[in-house]
Amino acid sequence: MRDVQPAESDDAELPLSYGSQFNESHFSVRDLLSEATIALTAKPARTLLTALGTILGVAALVSTLGLAKTASNQVVSRFNELEATRVLVEPQTRNQGRNNVQVSVIPFDAGDRLTRLNGVVAAGTKSEVEIDGLARSVPVVDPLGSNEFQVTVIAASPGLFDAVRATVETGRVFDDGHSERGDNVVVLGPGAARRLNITRVDNSPAIFVGEETFAVIGILRDVEREPDLLNAIVVVDGYARDRLSLVAPAEVHIEVDVGAAELIGSQAATALAPDSQDQLRVSTPPSPRAVRSSVEGDLNSLFLILGGVSLLVGAIGIANVTLVSVLERTGEIGLRRALGATRRHVAAQFLFESGALGALAGLIGTSLGILTVVAVSATKSWTPILHSWLPFGAPVLGAVIGLVAGTYPAWKASATEPISALRSGT
Repeated sequence: MRDVQPAESDDAELPLSYGSQFNESHFSVRDLLSEATIALTAKPARTLLTALGTILGVAALVSTLGLAKTASNQVVSRFNELEATRVLVEPQTRNQGRNNVQVSVIPFDAGDRLTRLNGVVAAGTKSEVEIDGLARSVPVVDPLGSNEFQVTVIAASPGLFDAVRATVETGRVFDDGHSERGDNVVVLGPGAARRLNITRVDNSPAIFVGEETFAVIGILRDVEREPDLLNAIVVVDGYARDRLSLVAPAEVHIEVDVGAAELIGSQAATALAPDSQDQLRVSTPPSPRAVRSSVEGDLNSLFLILGGVSLLVGAIGIANVTLVSVLERTGEIGLRRALGATRRHVAAQFLFESGALGALAGLIGTSLGILTVVAVSATKSWTPILHSWLPFGAPVLGAVIGLVAGTYPAWKASATEPISALRSGT
C-alpha cells in the first residue's frame, strides 16, 4: 500500500511545475490601492449608497459636536451679558411655628445705598402688592364685568427699570420725585397695556384699579430680566408705602459690572442692613465655566446618541455590501489564490477596500458636518467653533468603522478555497 502524503496548506509554495515565478507572492500597498480604487469605482452608485449611512453618521457627529460647542459659547456669552451681572437680595425665610415667613429688613432707599458701591451699575426694589378690585381703563364699571380684569400690580423704585434692563416703548418711567411724593402714577407692561387698550401716553390716559385712579406715564417695550413686569401694572414704591401699607420692599435687583458680582454679593447685605445681615439672602450667578460645561454636556449627550446610531447603521451597510461583494467576486478570489495570492493578501485587499470606503465616507461626512455648523451659525449670527481635532479625527473614525465592518467579509474571502471558488464561476 502506498503511503498517502498530507496535503500542502494553501499558503505553501506551489509545486515547481507551476513555475518558479509563483514561489513567492508579492502584493504591495500600491497594488492594494489600485485594486481598491477599481473595485470602488466599478459601481459608483452602489459605493455611494453603501457609504451613505457612514456619511450621515459622521456628519451628525461633527455637526453635533460643533453646534454644541458653538451654542455653549453663545449661551455663556449671553450668560456673561445678563446673568453674570445680576445680583438678587431677598429676605431670609424663617420658621415660626408650623409656618415659614419672610420678614423683610430691606430699606426703601436700598437703591441709593447700593449704587454707592464700586461696581454697581443700577439697583432697585421690587414688591408685588395687592389692590382690592379689578383693573379697567374707563371710570364706569360695566355691570357684566366685561371691561374689568385681574392684573398683577408691582411696586418698584425708579432704579429697578435700569437694573432689569427695561426699555420704554412710549412715555417715561418713574423718577425720585415720584417716589418721594408717592404719586399715583403707573408704568404699564406691554401685555397690560394691550388689555387696557392703551397705546399712547401723550393724551394723559388714566386707569382704574378698584377705587384707585392712576395716571399712565409710560409703556414698556421689553424687559430682559424679570419678565413678570411685561404683563403687570407697575406703581411707584412711594405710593405703595403711603397708600398700600407696604412695610418694606420684597427684593432688590442689582446690575453690576462684569466680574463684580461676587464682590457685590459679599457687600450687599452689609450695605442694606448692617445690624441684620443674617436676615438677608444674597444670590450671585454661578460660574460661567460650569454653565458652559453643563450646556455642552447636555447637547452632546442628546445628539451623540443619534450620531452613534447613524454610525452603527453605516457600519452594518458597509459590512453587508462588502460581504455581497465577496460573494460576487468568488471567481476572482479563486483565480488570485490559484495564481499565488495568500489568505493574507486576499484579506488585506477587502480590508483595504472597506477601510477606504469608510475613510471616504468620513471625509464627506466631516465636510457636510462643518458646512452644517457654518450654515446654522450664519443664520443665527453666531461665531462657529469646532474642536481642533474634529476635522482630522472624524475621517479617521470613518476609516476605523470601515475596517471593523470589513473584518468578517475579509475573513470570509480569505477562507475561500481556490478550487471551489474557480468552480463557482466568475
